[in-house]
Amino acid sequence: MTSTDLKIFSYLPNPRVWKALIAGEYCGAQIEVSGDKPRNLGNWLWDAKPRLLADDERTDASPYARTGRRGFKGTLYKTDEFLLAHPFGTVPAAFSPDGAIGIFESNSILRAAVRSAEDDQGLYGKDTYEASRIDSFLDASLVFAREAQVYLLGIENLSTEAYARMAGAYEFYLDGMERALGTSAYLAGDALTLADIAYVCDFGQFLRERFFAEALQKQSLTPIAARLAEEFPRAFAHLLDLGARPQFAKHLGNYLQGLAA
Repeated sequence: MTSTDLKIFSYLPNPRVWKALIAGEYCGAQIEVSGDKPRNLGNWLWDAKPRLLADDERTDASPYARTGRRGFKGTLYKTDEFLLAHPFGTVPAAFSPDGAIGIFESNSILRAAVRSAEDDQGLYGKDTYEASRIDSFLDASLVFAREAQVYLLGIENLSTEAYARMAGAYEFYLDGMERALGTSAYLAGDALTLADIAYVCDFGQFLRERFFAEALQKQSLTPIAARLAEEFPRAFAHLLDLGARPQFAKHLGNYLQGLAA
């Protein structure tokens, strides 16, 4: 029987979770994922051992009842142990195999997946300095992903300032990726690393904006990434190349479908 190296609870599907799963495909980490569609997470007990609650357990009198925040409305049910392990109370929420240690933020979960493997297959670099360079890309991706999340959540009613802020973040992030790929085959060097995995998932999630073209048009706006292939050809090609690889495609599915056209 195969043991679990890492447990993750989240809304599903979730590109932030795919990071760890893709890394696991390369390094052999065994990752157990549980969860549900975003609108159904209010029916679950948030815990190291999450479970679907019965109807009579989902009441305001429940000792686990909490007010939903950060993207979730209404009542959520979280154990004290969950909040001790995850002080910000968010998902995706990862745990050590025994549930004693919580890991939060998707790039930290990504790192944990690789660190839990017997052989990281070079995904975290060959030495301290390469690992730190990879961390630099992961931090940049996290900043971009935060901007993208705010943008996508409000995309049907954007202020001029919000659109301009996202456009600036996009240009800064893609300009860096394009420059990095101008000197090496991968973002952090000549081999696939966590930097590339995070890029595909975080930037791929931002590219959901293409599904809101009509909403943007009604606001006299155009998709920020409309000229991605022409403006940042190396970053675009890198995204498509990695997305087509079996380790990525297994989890991305058709998420990037239509971009090549």
